[in-house]
Amino acid sequence: MRIGLLGCGNVGDALVSLIDEEADAIAERSGVRLLISRIAVRDLTKPRRSQNLAGRLTDDARGLVEDPDIDLVVELIGGIEPAKGLIESALRAGKSVVSANKELLSTDGATLHDLAASVERDLLYEAAVGGAIPLVRALSVSLAGERVHRVLGIVNGTTNYILTQMSQLHGSYATALEEAIVKGYAEADPTADVEGYDAAAKTAIIASLAFNADVTRDDVFRCGITEIDSADIEFAERRGFVVKLLSVAERNYEGNEESILVRVHPAMLHRSHPLATVNGTFNAIFVEGEHAGELMLYGRGAGGAPTASAVLGDLIDAARGLARTGTFEQPARRHVRLEPIDRLQSRYCITIEVADRTGVMASVADVFGRHGVSIRSMEQVGLANEARIVFITHLARESDVQATLAGLRELEAVKRIGGLLRVLGEDDE
Repeated sequence: MRIGLLGCGNVGDALVSLIDEEADAIAERSGVRLLISRIAVRDLTKPRRSQNLAGRLTDDARGLVEDPDIDLVVELIGGIEPAKGLIESALRAGKSVVSANKELLSTDGATLHDLAASVERDLLYEAAVGGAIPLVRALSVSLAGERVHRVLGIVNGTTNYILTQMSQLHGSYATALEEAIVKGYAEADPTADVEGYDAAAKTAIIASLAFNADVTRDDVFRCGITEIDSADIEFAERRGFVVKLLSVAERNYEGNEESILVRVHPAMLHRSHPLATVNGTFNAIFVEGEHAGELMLYGRGAGGAPTASAVLGDLIDAARGLARTGTFEQPARRHVRLEPIDRLQSRYCITIEVADRTGVMASVADVFGRHGVSIRSMEQVGLANEARIVFITHLARESDVQATLAGLRELEAVKRIGGLLRVLGEDDE
């Protein structure tokens, strides 16, 4: 099977080396022989780590996807265009496509999915969600007959590394971020990671697969980790929790009506939960199913070699499909009502800094009471002429909590409101 590769960055380089070096072993294990015959790049003069590229490089991406000698196309360009147009052209030319493009798949995945089905070709994207973690295959094949209720995930290695460093070294967010950049775990502009955009795109893909629904990244509530400080981490640890940026996709029912809620936000996760032990740059996905129960997939969520491994798995699937003149069946996605974040019910951790004087607590408690948010526990720490107060609520609705925060901001005595943490799991009281 002859492969046309679009893009040859870290993942593309790793994929070329993997297939060139392991071609015989891959053929022996899978029954298909893969050959990367053409590689489209923007700059033909740029040095490449892979060897033996002479004669394979081209700057004509359109010609590559329309080449009748190419059987399969791998898209590793990223972004929306020209990636979308090239994938569409490849599918219409009768080629199956493998992509690692989470941005594109989380915005126009349904359109590409329908096109692939109409031309009876595969569109596979294991590497778009969790690097080497075989989540897409697990949800779409192994759990195809399972009613999935909820998927929790740590799907961004940069933010998980930062929060792990803050927990283990008790340092600041700024220090942990700087170290992540120095080590290459974060980009010089880390906005996509620390503000939750990367995780939101992956969450949209996860929800689409788990619930066979059309979910885009714009449907995902998103909140990053930039407001989390070391005091939040330390408070969580005293209570038996860890702070993680969580991807959450869950199915809800009201009578016979089904809805789903998808969100990305920092959360206090009880240390007894399996995801609480996922540290550093590792990712993990925790699936809760009707019959299968609880399952967790864990591994490297990014990096050239792990991602290339996921791409290779998709290539083998697609090649087998072409060899038997069949395709990987992808059922049509349903329209499911999406719940707004205001409907979420959770416990919350709310931190405020107030002037340390008589009557402040009464006015603060009044705001909570007026909006129907019940306080489960409270911790107060003196800060010179101010006090830091941390509240854990009973189960409350998101809209009521947001109204409470708005009311607190109106109090003259409230100097600062910290990051809001949703609380998952039992505490140690």
